[in-house]
Amino acid sequence: MPFARLNRATTPTSHIGLGLAAVGRPGYITPHRDRDLPDDRNVEALRARTHELLDAAYAQGVRYVDAARSYGRAEEFLAEWLTARPEAADMVVGSKWGYTYTGDWRPDAETHEVKDHGLAAFERQHAETAALLGDRLDLYQVHSLTADSPALGDKDLHARLAELAATGTTVGFSASGPGQADAIRAALAVTVDGEPLFRTVQATFNALETSAGPALAEAHEAGVTVIVKEAMANGRLAGTEAPAVLREIGDEAGLDADAVALALVLHQPWADVVLSGAATATQLAANLHAPLLDLGPDRLDRLAALVEEPEAYWRHRASLPWS
Repeated sequence: MPFARLNRATTPTSHIGLGLAAVGRPGYITPHRDRDLPDDRNVEALRARTHELLDAAYAQGVRYVDAARSYGRAEEFLAEWLTARPEAADMVVGSKWGYTYTGDWRPDAETHEVKDHGLAAFERQHAETAALLGDRLDLYQVHSLTADSPALGDKDLHARLAELAATGTTVGFSASGPGQADAIRAALAVTVDGEPLFRTVQATFNALETSAGPALAEAHEAGVTVIVKEAMANGRLAGTEAPAVLREIGDEAGLDADAVALALVLHQPWADVVLSGAATATQLAANLHAPLLDLGPDRLDRLAALVEEPEAYWRHRASLPWS
């Protein structure tokens, strides 16, 4: 598996990945995008920002990058960077299918993405991804599985995904929503010819939303690579948005609140890769200080008080505006 390359890496940041959701398209649900991105979020400006972030991430030891078909032109920007940076041959590349970007490059679009986990959608989107990333695609994930997703019972889709896995591309899935744990366990039970289909799981886990933790621990124990997304709760755990306890611990350690939020996730023994969703090089640099933080029992107890009920957390996330 490509993630074996990460396991051999020795830099403190090798298990932090860069997610491109915030820079591959002009609209997203993190706050302060008017402050973090250029005034004119045209294609060239976001291409330049994506390449800047990838340069900074690679130079600082990051070795996993995460994209998706629905992240606007993220795959395109990433493919251009990979072509221009042959020295980055050790960067592990993941992408996702299952949502189609429909935002027409407008932050105020009525609908930004449309979900479809059917076989035809996979065939179309995999062809699109392959045209851009070719043999640099290490991991292809079903995007945002829920426990009621038809993809969990679609044997034809499973067979096709198994064919992709047989060519050397790792097959995984991401989960979303208050029932993440149920979706994770259901997906890990999917087999083709007696063998587990999915070899990676990507899920939300952060100081506010910890409900998927036990299922992710089970996945890790079963040999499945665990990737954590939304470690900063779409901006709720960073900067001035962060709860007081995160900022206090950060002040004690001389770090920003976002590094504290990432450090909490890195502290989980089952977390193989934790994604930074930075939109600026300054944010990325702050995120990458997370491995320096020592989280002893007292700090962990203080952070545990932040946990919300999953239903409340996901209701809040659904209410976040695209901007």
